[in-house]
Formats: sequence, C-alpha cells, structure tokens
Amino acid sequence: MPATIGVLALQGDVREHQKALEAAGARSVAVRRQAELESVDGLVLPGGESTTIDKLLRIFELHEPLRDAVASGLPVYGSCAGMILLADRLVGGITGQQTVGGMDVTVRRNAFGRQVDSFEADLDVAGVTDGPDDDAVRAVFIRAPWIEEAGPGVEVLARIPDRATDGTAAGAAAGRIVAARSGRLLATAFHPEVTGDGRVHALFVRLVHGSRRS
Repeated sequence: MPATIGVLALQGDVREHQKALEAAGARSVAVRRQAELESVDGLVLPGGESTTIDKLLRIFELHEPLRDAVASGLPVYGSCAGMILLADRLVGGITGQQTVGGMDVTVRRNAFGRQVDSFEADLDVAGVTDGPDDDAVRAVFIRAPWIEEAGPGVEVLARIPDRATDGTAAGAAAGRIVAARSGRLLATAFHPEVTGDGRVHALFVRLVHGSRRS
C-alpha cells in the first residue's frame, strides 16, 4: 500500500513536491491542519521564507503538533527553509524566530546570500544513484542555508565541492554541508523539486516505507 506523505501547504513549492512524491510511488496530500498532520506517514517541509513559515505554523496552531510529531518519530524531509525548520540551532535568524527542531545541526540562514546570488551545482549525494549525468544531482540553491555544524548522530550526505563544474572556486562555501540525514529526518539546502530529478524524493519515500516496517 502506498505511503501517504503530506506536504506542509502554508508557503512554497507545494505542488512541485507533491508531483515528485507521487512520481516516486507515494500518495501525497496537502497539510494545513493538525488532523491532516496526524493522518500522514511522512511530511515534507518545502522551501519558502523560513520566518514566514514559522509565523504561519503558529497562526495555524501547527508548531507544537509538528514538534511533537518529529519528536515521536514522524519521517520528515526539509528542503531549504525546511532544513532551517528542522535544525536544533539557528544562526542568522531574526528576533523571535523559532525552529521545530529534531536534527542535531546548526544551520545558517541565507548562508549563500540573497535571491540574486541563487545558483546551481552538481553534487554527489550519498544514497542517490542510478540517474543521469554519472549519478550527480543537479542542485538549485535559492537564498539557501547551509549546515555549519552537525552532531555525531547526523550523516552528511552532500557538501559543496571545492570547485564548480566550470572550474570556479567555491570560496567560503567550499565543503559546506548541504544535505544530511538523522534517523527519520532528511534535509537539503537545495530544491530538488524544481529540476525534474526525483531521486531525492524517492530516497525519502524509501525512508518512510522503512519507518512503517520498523
């Protein structure tokens, strides 16, 4: 039976994530209410503006239920702003900004700069194989965060390479963590839903199925 995976539908690329999840064999639903959250086997926290999503979570009375669900073992994938929401610690947030937490990482908000500094890169992502371009994942970064520190229970899945494919040096971004997994939590600084490469979503669907059997 297909897993039912929700996408938090307060802001961000909700439809794109749902399409990628369904292509990976899951049933996808939009989540805006606690009852919807309680009905899913897994959840995607999409990109967007992390401060706005934080405020909307509280307006929709979802912040505490989501925190409790994560603590109880709900599989969650956070993309870009979703990575920020999953972080236990945040650098560069605004006054009063809260995260949901659950992943033992320190994330820097807007680490790569503003909207005009958005870029793409080819990454080797652990657990993501059998695809085009020698298995590299084309990663789209839009006002993206990065992980500055990861605890001992966090598996690093991808880092920014020292040089881009055109030979340009990565500078301060070189070696920064941009994808990680901790138990049933998965996070990427980039947006796989916009490229048509569904392998990151397929990885999450496998994680959800594995959690249903455990």
